[in-house]
Amino acid sequence: MKRTVIAALFFLLFSAALLNYQGYEIKIPELTPASTGRQIGPAVTRYDDLIALQNAFIRNARELKPSVVSINNLKEISRTSGRFHPERDNGIWNWIRGVLDRTLRRHYQMESLGSGILLTSNGYILTNYHVVEDTDRILVKLSDGEEYSAKIIGLDPKTDLAVLKIFSLTGFSEAPLGRSDDLQVGEWVMAIGNPYGLEGTVTVGVISGIQRSDLGIATFENFIQTDASINPGNSGGPLINLDGKVIGINTAVAEIGAGVGFAIPVQMAVDIAEELIRNGEVSRGWLGVGIQKLTPELAESFQVDRSDLGVVVNSVDEGAPADLGGIQRGDIIIGYAGKQIDDLKDFQKMVADTHQGEEVPILILRDGQVQTKKVTVGKHTS
Repeated sequence: MKRTVIAALFFLLFSAALLNYQGYEIKIPELTPASTGRQIGPAVTRYDDLIALQNAFIRNARELKPSVVSINNLKEISRTSGRFHPERDNGIWNWIRGVLDRTLRRHYQMESLGSGILLTSNGYILTNYHVVEDTDRILVKLSDGEEYSAKIIGLDPKTDLAVLKIFSLTGFSEAPLGRSDDLQVGEWVMAIGNPYGLEGTVTVGVISGIQRSDLGIATFENFIQTDASINPGNSGGPLINLDGKVIGINTAVAEIGAGVGFAIPVQMAVDIAEELIRNGEVSRGWLGVGIQKLTPELAESFQVDRSDLGVVVNSVDEGAPADLGGIQRGDIIIGYAGKQIDDLKDFQKMVADTHQGEEVPILILRDGQVQTKKVTVGKHTS
């Protein structure tokens, strides 16, 4: 009897539990600012911003790709198998075949050199001087696989720039150009090029610095520094902003460590390119002096109060514009064309930007006395 009562009670409890289970609904509590301690709205907004940034990268890579080219060197391979050896060749026909083979069938080896951008729709290409300086025959390859033989229009080693030309009856997709005079450290940038022959490679980073000089890369330096990865083969390719506009020409990666690359500002590059297209060379002003920085030690020896003002003339070429204008070794140049000289690189650029034949007042410090010399600027020929 006792066992029957216990079984009946167990059955009733089990049935009640089963009914409660079938009617039970699991409810997940809503995430609210009060329950989580976090603001959901701004988090979603930040995520949307990241997606928008990602979409900008994707769009820019897609739209810039047609205007970025691969530059290759075609080097002719010498062949010796077609030479005639009377002692072992079987007649004159083998000799004729060898001559024809050497004459009509030339063999080339293709070497990937770097990148470039289509500057105009009629085929002018902007790249680095060091990319094309030792080439035999240049072959330009577009992103769609089309290949063109390229002609060198002009070279400028002093800024490490070069202009090439390819020809086609149809137009090319020219790169959209931006501005480089108002860049700010921290801006997002993308580098597009062909590192190690890997065509259409995209890397992303920020502008790490501006107006970098004294790097030993070129004579006239005013580089954009970036941490976007720039490797061998990226040289000559574009550095672009989030708007998809070219703001620089990738040039070099620093030997001091990874994550430091440099690009030539696009406005400087385009100015050089336009002159190369017009004249085949870049005309720069020339004084014919050797100069060096006015160090504190030199300032003390010259009895000058400030070591941050002016440059020291350490040599003067005989018969050069500076020599004819009365500039002497040991003079300290403190002013040029009405502008104060604070930096050696700035002075070099001032002279280079002066037109040949222009007479310029140069302010010097000699034996503690300020003097003005008028010099007619010449043309730099190298």
